[in-house]
Amino acid sequence: MTSGRRVPARRGGRSTSTTTNLEIIMHTITSPDGTTIAYDRTGAGEALVLVGGAFSYRRFPGQVKLAQLLSARFTVYSYDRRGRGDSGDTAPYTVEREIEDLAAVIGAAGGAACVWGLSSGAILALEAAAAGLPIRKLAVQEPPLAVDPADRRPPAGLRQHVTGLIDAGQPGEAVRYYMTDGMGAPAFVPVLLHLIPGAWNKLTAVAHTLPYDAALVEPYQTGRPLPAGQWAGVTMPTLVMCGTEKESPGLLRHGSAAVAAALPDARLVERRGLGHAKKLTPKVIAATLTDFLAGPGQAAPARNGADHA
Repeated sequence: MTSGRRVPARRGGRSTSTTTNLEIIMHTITSPDGTTIAYDRTGAGEALVLVGGAFSYRRFPGQVKLAQLLSARFTVYSYDRRGRGDSGDTAPYTVEREIEDLAAVIGAAGGAACVWGLSSGAILALEAAAAGLPIRKLAVQEPPLAVDPADRRPPAGLRQHVTGLIDAGQPGEAVRYYMTDGMGAPAFVPVLLHLIPGAWNKLTAVAHTLPYDAALVEPYQTGRPLPAGQWAGVTMPTLVMCGTEKESPGLLRHGSAAVAAALPDARLVERRGLGHAKKLTPKVIAATLTDFLAGPGQAAPARNGADHA
């Protein structure tokens, strides 16, 4: 069951788009475990669901701008993953419940949709596709897989440490640790974010969901190649997107290449502006997605290398 209403968002969202200054009506749907999932629906055309990564929510300015650009060609469903924005949260967390949430949004989109996932959201999208969700075309941007032992990777026990900080009532320290130790951001980044009005509060408001992101990425942070057959069931045309060497660390570029090589029908695009370690570039992401989603049905060829731009 879905509903649509004009309601102020919680945990960092707003009921109007800061990009367009136009009102966006919030819709909700109920996941199988009873959790309310909030989403925005904009545009017209083939259904496209956006799945954000760590710290993301549907009213994050970069995601609002991306949805706006894509709405010129697609009906865009941008949703709050559980525990964020206007969506509810039901303990205990499991990856399977997040897959059910995505399935519910796809159901609201008509029963089948294209899906784009960013970072940990890319891994969620891959797991959902492997679970058999009706995804017509899949695009994953910089899935954080540590497949090369030479690449920097998060410390062992990341999820447990962040969970401990949350349980101890230290959301700010959880955000700092996840950013610097988990994601490899320089130590000055949290300091700078404190200086941007409202930014730190928005991050700490979703700090309790960081263990969810850690649960998604943890199995793929071993520093070893993907097991043979990993995600072999993800047979729909897939675009794997990553930034160039100047903007994306080796972990993200090598992980993206490994995903593209593992999938039966995937193409890797390495392009300036597709990195997300520092910021999102909605215009580049939207153009890349539109070319893929509005083009021919097959994503191949890409078995022996990437498209560079």
